[in-house]
Amino acid sequence: MGGGTGGATDIVLGIDCSTTASKAVAWDRDGRVVAEGRVPLALRSPSPGWGEQHPSDWWHATVGAVRRVVERVDAGRIAALCITHQRETFVPVREDGTPLRDAILWLDERSRAELATLDQVFGNDALHRLTGRPPSMTQSLPKMLWLVEHEPETILGADRIVEVHAWLIHAMTGEWRTSLASADPTGCVDMAKGVWADGLLREIGLRPGQFVPISPPGACLGAVSAEAAAATGLRAGTPVIAGAGDGQVACLGAGLVAPGRAYVNLGTAIAGGVVADRYQTDLAYRTCCGAVPGTFVLESVLRGGTATVSWFMDHFAAPTVGPELDRFAVYEALARDLPPGSDGLMLVPYWNNVMNPYWDPAATGMVLGWTVAHRRHHLYRAILEGIAYEHRLAVGAIAASAGVPITDHVVLGGGARSALWRQILADVLGAPVALARSADATNLGAGILAAFGAGWYPSVPEAAAAMTGTTEHHEPDPAVEPIYDALFREVYVGLFPAVRPLMDRLTALTELARAGNA
Repeated sequence: MGGGTGGATDIVLGIDCSTTASKAVAWDRDGRVVAEGRVPLALRSPSPGWGEQHPSDWWHATVGAVRRVVERVDAGRIAALCITHQRETFVPVREDGTPLRDAILWLDERSRAELATLDQVFGNDALHRLTGRPPSMTQSLPKMLWLVEHEPETILGADRIVEVHAWLIHAMTGEWRTSLASADPTGCVDMAKGVWADGLLREIGLRPGQFVPISPPGACLGAVSAEAAAATGLRAGTPVIAGAGDGQVACLGAGLVAPGRAYVNLGTAIAGGVVADRYQTDLAYRTCCGAVPGTFVLESVLRGGTATVSWFMDHFAAPTVGPELDRFAVYEALARDLPPGSDGLMLVPYWNNVMNPYWDPAATGMVLGWTVAHRRHHLYRAILEGIAYEHRLAVGAIAASAGVPITDHVVLGGGARSALWRQILADVLGAPVALARSADATNLGAGILAAFGAGWYPSVPEAAAAMTGTTEHHEPDPAVEPIYDALFREVYVGLFPAVRPLMDRLTALTELARAGNA
């Protein structure tokens, strides 16, 4: 149980340092927003396929976001704070926190060759059983190996190798500590034991001492230091509670604390899945430590989520649908009038390769069924439908592997604002879909852990029950559901496996063409 705090401390602070911004939100005991602040973050790409940020930007954005909150509420009211964050991103630093290079982001794709090396040294199956994740370029492990091979003086000379949570905890408290549910996305944790996989780290040339102590989500990791208080406007001594990666706290903020329900976070990348009460692995998902201590999240990730919708808006939306109009609203209205199946247009949404269930870093998206009758809004609806099909493929495999039936789905994230998309999900899934009550379930998940850590509730599930809820419920349309069911089972499921060999050959020939043109 979290330790209590005295005085008129009636709010908690959630901080979400994502890929694109740091956002701070003050929450009350019922999970309602009291005040919020947001500061954007820039992303750098020094080479094609690379993604980096400087950790000082995380701190400056977090300071700015928190200051916007404490300008609106008395910092003395804040009982505790908790940080969530973009996952897999990491940086080598000195003992005082000074970065030795820019952080390498989760979306960075420089480590494809290192995946092959890891398979040769450890075997992908063994790594999967140990870390809960089939190897992919998303996790930190192959990028750490890349640094060992390409920048050995940096990675080996680092006093610490830390993810976003650990770096911000140190900046906020002066302590080098992190959460188990923030460490595990790196792919460097022995998931069955809940500790760093020391043997794995040594084998790739790292030192276990470079990795910080781990605590369960909801534990108190320290208190806001005098220096951090001066920078942020927070009260020195405010408890800082162990958080979790943004995917796991989004699940918590959607109200999922036990098996039986599924969630889908319609964000830049789309994460979805279920809570499990035991550790298990399968190629159908990756296994994460849950934000509720002792639980796991069996998670699907589609890297090309609402980013694919944004790609459409940036490159295909009609020029006449300009900034003076809400382009999304225009295409929502046009697509709503189309029949299920987008008049024969089907899309496989692998715009940024595919993780589960194929784990193919060379996969690309595809659109099938083009005719001269199709227009831009057909493609827009096909994107929404394709992502819904992919989510059904994922959660169906998760449910089958875990042996837990899924009764309903909770949807959250920026894409959840689309009523059309929510209804498509209900029709494709053949199950009820509800919108999470909070528009920012990810930050709310951090607030729930802070509320538990502050002693407001005796357990994380009880904090979640008090602070979450759903609204805007959608039932499958009985006239539409059978159509989507047939499209999914008879076309979508077999589409990528059938075309995959041809796509692999296309990729190989494309690389040859680029090399010859260099």
